[in-house]
Formats: sequence, structure tokens, C-alpha cells
Amino acid sequence: MKRNSFVALVDKKDREIGKEEKIKAHKEGKLHRAFSIFIFNKKGELLLQKRQNGKYHSPGLWSNTCCSHPRPGKDIKEEAERRLKEEMGIKANLKEVFSFIYKAKVGDLIEYEFDHVFFGKFDGKPKPNKKEVKDWKWQNLKDLKEDIKKNPQKYTPWLRIILTKYENKGFF
Repeated sequence: MKRNSFVALVDKKDREIGKEEKIKAHKEGKLHRAFSIFIFNKKGELLLQKRQNGKYHSPGLWSNTCCSHPRPGKDIKEEAERRLKEEMGIKANLKEVFSFIYKAKVGDLIEYEFDHVFFGKFDGKPKPNKKEVKDWKWQNLKDLKEDIKKNPQKYTPWLRIILTKYENKGFF
């Protein structure tokens, strides 16, 4: 039996104001804390994952290396590193590069997140959790951006938003 998981509800300044069951927060479109991890190899390629078909939203779509929600009251960086290990079998030193708020409709759910974006480096072969990850690949950023423009439906909304919104700010 899977236990309910909770997300940290936050205000627009990322101050924790409560907690909510994850699915309910997404159904009601409540602003909550999240993180997105981008792992690069020495060639500058981004490690992408294809979300497993059983995910509660955005199943079968390509996304950044790992994304999730820190547990309420926990350190975001520690939670990101823990989740990266659980989901992709990778241990990496992560650095928070920027954060932003976004809102996107995903099916009948609403992603309304204060998203903390972390970068890290890793060279090797990940060992993904098959319950979470259907596939993975290293991808050149130029080719990825071109494919997102041609085939946006293949990618998660937050990946498209992050790469588009922050491309001109020198992050990608």
C-alpha cells in the first residue's frame, strides 16, 4: 500500500505556509515547492529521462534528469540529492542555479510550483528505478531545443518552460 505523500505549500516568496496531500494540491492548483534537476556530462550533454507510463501525470514524456517535491520542513538540496539517488541511481553534488514560479495544466491537474532548479555533473551510466523511469538518454542541448520546437508534445511542460524561459539568461 502506497502512503499518501505531502507537498509543502508556499507563498510567492517561497515561505512554507502549510502542507497538502500531493494529488489534492495538484487538483486544486495550490502553489507548492518543487525541484528540477539537470545533470550534465563532461560533453555538456543533458541526462534526460522518459517518465514511466504509470506516473500520475505526464506519463511517457521526456523530462529533465529528475524532478520531485521536497517533503514539508526538509532541506531542498538534501531532498533533491536523495530523490536523484532513488530515481536515477546517481549521486551528484547539486548546486541551485535559480528558482521560479510556473503554472501549467497537465491533463486534469494543475502544476503550480515554486520550482528550485539544480545543476550537477555526472559521467557514467545511471541506474534508474524502473517504477519511475521508462528510458533515459544523454542529449545535446542544441538538438534538444530543436526537437522541443518541432515536437513539444513529447516533453514535460516544466522542461519546455525552463529551457525556453532561461535560455537567454545564459543558463543553457
